[in-house]
Amino acid sequence: MKKIAVFADVQNLYYTVRHTYGCHFHYSAFWQSVSAEGDIVEANAYAIDRGDPRQQQFQQILRNLGFNVKLKPFIQRSDGSAKGDWDVGITIDVLDAAPRVDLIVLASGDGDFDLLLDRVAKAHGVETLVYGVPGLTAQSLIRAASRYQPIESPLLLRN
Repeated sequence: MKKIAVFADVQNLYYTVRHTYGCHFHYSAFWQSVSAEGDIVEANAYAIDRGDPRQQQFQQILRNLGFNVKLKPFIQRSDGSAKGDWDVGITIDVLDAAPRVDLIVLASGDGDFDLLLDRVAKAHGVETLVYGVPGLTAQSLIRAASRYQPIESPLLLRN
């Protein structure tokens, strides 16, 4: 059975799914879809912590599914802009996991991860699978992945 490591870029998923479909990403359906590929031995969800009770409830739902939820504080800059980026953390975790697994699953459309997927595939022979919203997933990321799974129904949670 394949050993799988899952990395979910929560902010990217939230904004791209909301922008395209006007709803939420269905993490439970995602977990089931990935589980069909093999045994999930590591799963991280990367989010920004604003201390909001609804957000904390959502984070608990992710934990209940099996995700290790990694949080960074929301930083509001004096100029009004905000910071909340997990790219380096995701990259380090993927590089650490690659020697131990057969499949890396990245749920993000962020093209910054294309070099990462190229590296783990070449250095470790690991297969890579990207879940991303069509039209909002970088083409370079799709090309770098062994496989691409568009986020469409049934991976959408409509109210």
